Amino acid sequence: MAKSNSTYLLIPGETDWEIWTIAPNQPATLESSHPVKFPSEIEKFPAGDLVFLFPVQAFTALPLRVQTGDASLFPDLAATHAERVGFRPDPLAGQLTDIFPISSSKEESTLLSVVLRNPSSETLPTKSPKAFDISPHAFPTSGNTLILWRELNQWVFAIHHQGKLVYCQATSSIGISPDANLVREIRIAIAQLSLQGIEVKPDKTIVWSNDTATQTSELSKAFTILIDLAKRPTPSVPAPLSQLLPADVRAARRAARQRQNTNLAVAALAIFYLGAIGYFGFDLWNIYSTTKQYTEQEQAIAPSVEKYVVHNGKWEELEYAISRDYDTVDILSRIQKCIPANSGLRLKTAEISATEIRLIGEAPQSQAVTQFSSNLKKSNELLNYEWSPGPPQQSNLGWEFTHTASILQATP
Repeated sequence: MAKSNSTYLLIPGETDWEIWTIAPNQPATLESSHPVKFPSEIEKFPAGDLVFLFPVQAFTALPLRVQTGDASLFPDLAATHAERVGFRPDPLAGQLTDIFPISSSKEESTLLSVVLRNPSSETLPTKSPKAFDISPHAFPTSGNTLILWRELNQWVFAIHHQGKLVYCQATSSIGISPDANLVREIRIAIAQLSLQGIEVKPDKTIVWSNDTATQTSELSKAFTILIDLAKRPTPSVPAPLSQLLPADVRAARRAARQRQNTNLAVAALAIFYLGAIGYFGFDLWNIYSTTKQYTEQEQAIAPSVEKYVVHNGKWEELEYAISRDYDTVDILSRIQKCIPANSGLRLKTAEISATEIRLIGEAPQSQAVTQFSSNLKKSNELLNYEWSPGPPQQSNLGWEFTHTASILQATP
């Protein structure tokens, strides 16, 4: 039985969500495993402090190199870098960013900035966690390593330099073993880091898997460094914990309702006492007079309020004409960037409206269609759309496809 002072980790496993018990001076033990898609579907949590570790697919890693060693400038530099690549976290959604130094000197520093995608109520556990962090931090390592493992059936990888996390990414590969697509995404990530002046040279690759059928043949073909296949180690509480703290919408609403009920009760009590006092004196008349003045002021500004409502409604009608999110040419340009280079893929029809997109095209090879679908989903410039790519269909000229997308609705 777990002790009351134990800490519990909620972490994505290979196929299920897992709850691990971290007791003082004892190794971590698996408390329970839950075959659900979202942590909100877990019905019961053990009593004690809960630390929630976001899966790699829930955030974006943005490493950067800056020409300063002043830590006080890191947040502004990281925010500027995130906006430059298209990320601007909602300030009302809580603390969705954190910075982890990789190396630092007086003249330059290398940092890892993490930006959470705005969590919804279904992606958070029903029990409010004491702290949040990211899943790669639960598995400390040493040296210069490339580590691959599966989270909820999806392959992810992390690159470490001298034991510190430099970059991590969720991939489109979902098989039992790493495949060629996974190798390609790793190579692209290393090349992008090099373009930023961040040179990473792993001297060992580690594949974590509890499935005995997992193979590393594709990795052996692509990399000349040592490749080690092992079971995923037991997780531990990251030290120090991150500053990530998404706003709990449900808790905020419950607190707001409680404050409203309290205010109503206080107001009712105040009115009762004011009425009792006014019954015996002149204060009742004074209250009536003041209320009358406020009513007259309200009636005086009512026409201005009505004009503002009309003006605001007309301004909202112009949104489709002035917003970049509805600029057909701009959207088509962003889609064009997702077409794989030299693939021969072309679009025959592009139907773009205010709420949905429908693309019809063809390509000589089905791999080009698959890569195009993946690029659309991962494009930072198309995050407002939820893509539903159709499977490629073979035709006389190659492979035809139809992809649709709908604009994401903001979670209230």
